[in-house]
Amino acid sequence: MALFFILLPVYILFCLWLGFRILRKAGLDGRWVVALLVPVLNIIMIWVFAFSRWPGLREDVDQGF
Repeated sequence: MALFFILLPVYILFCLWLGFRILRKAGLDGRWVVALLVPVLNIIMIWVFAFSRWPGLREDVDQGF
């Protein structure tokens, strides 16, 4: 059980770090990663980020809109 309490924070921090890196590469503010910690908001924000325009992409790339 002690291993769980050690690995859970490591897993959460790893997921937040990955989300931060993805948001920064997309050209968005990395602080949006805090939305991953809020239970229903995290699912909504993943959809919002998936279907919004990413400022970090080049202008000649089709973003599907």
